[in-house]
Amino acid sequence: MAKKGKDYFGMGRLISVIFAIIPLTSWLFGFVTRFQEKKYVAGILRLFLGWNIIWILDLLFVLFTGKICRILSC
Repeated sequence: MAKKGKDYFGMGRLISVIFAIIPLTSWLFGFVTRFQEKKYVAGILRLFLGWNIIWILDLLFVLFTGKICRILSC
């Protein structure tokens, strides 16, 4: 399972950056990651809005912090 504090299923930072660069994997893995965290509203928002602004934010956040963008905490 995913390790605490790491995104995209606990994979290393380099792998997370590669997945964040590809829009389809960023959208899908971001959605799945939020549902694994039991943040269902945020997961549903990622499902419908995850391929535009959220994708760009995820890319920047993964590059600079190693974690995906978390707009909602619910």
